[in-house]
Amino acid sequence: MEKPLRFIDPHVHMTSRTTDDYEAMAAAGVVALIEPAFWLGQPRTQVGSFQDYYSSLVGWEPFRASQFGIKHYCTIGLNSKEANNEPLAEAVMELLPLYLHKENVVGVGEIGYDDQTPTEDKFFRAQLELAREMGMSVQVHTPHRDKKAGTIRSMEVCLEHGLAPADVIIDHNNEETVQEVLDRGFWAAFTIYPKTKMGNERMVEVVRRYGSERILVNSSADWGVSDPLAVPKTASLMLRRGISREDVERTCYQNALDAFGRNSGMSEQDWQEAGGIDQRQLFNDNSVLRGQQPRVDSDEIR
Repeated sequence: MEKPLRFIDPHVHMTSRTTDDYEAMAAAGVVALIEPAFWLGQPRTQVGSFQDYYSSLVGWEPFRASQFGIKHYCTIGLNSKEANNEPLAEAVMELLPLYLHKENVVGVGEIGYDDQTPTEDKFFRAQLELAREMGMSVQVHTPHRDKKAGTIRSMEVCLEHGLAPADVIIDHNNEETVQEVLDRGFWAAFTIYPKTKMGNERMVEVVRRYGSERILVNSSADWGVSDPLAVPKTASLMLRRGISREDVERTCYQNALDAFGRNSGMSEQDWQEAGGIDQRQLFNDNSVLRGQQPRVDSDEIR
């Protein structure tokens, strides 16, 4: 009997999700995830709010995920929408090196273009330089408007700054961009949204046409209409539509590990050797429970 599939969601904003989502993801086979730094719907106005947010990505969220058996990683960066506030962006740039060294950080991200303004370009390039100097991978947000031109521009700027395509994950691809991204040697990530971006039906056809090499599936689940189970649901649909198990494992697990593990400490051992769940644990005296009986997988855990 084949082992159940395991999944990595390489782009999901768990700060916006509830503990129910962690429970559901773990039950569906998600063993690890990557949470990119992004905007929170309402632009931040003080550098301290970025500092607290980054601290939660390297502190509270990894703890919260661990309470449901999921290994949490993140990428740290200044997102393109908030890069347009230039004085604030300059202050945020001073913060980034303080967090990029943290244990669960696997890259600089998500960074790139939104409206493709000169200010966005300035801080995209500054963060690419930071990634190059620190030998880190980059997670690129491609713009929702003028998608193809913005994607090509993003890749060209990465190359201008000396980043190897294998160290760059180009996200939010669609049928219009995938061939160019793959031809240039970058990783091509796809966001599966219920109504917009890529649907899982379309994702099946992308894998059928292009195969599984350097293609990643993610949910990008956040505070909007989105689905934190998009990766396992898409994997299930792929199998039902005749996509090989090998291709499903690559696009929904192995490629994420290979892409983000290149320049970080991300390793299968992180979740394979994590031991059982012990919900008696606290983080700064806080628990994920609200009076429920804690789950303790082993009496050896103390």
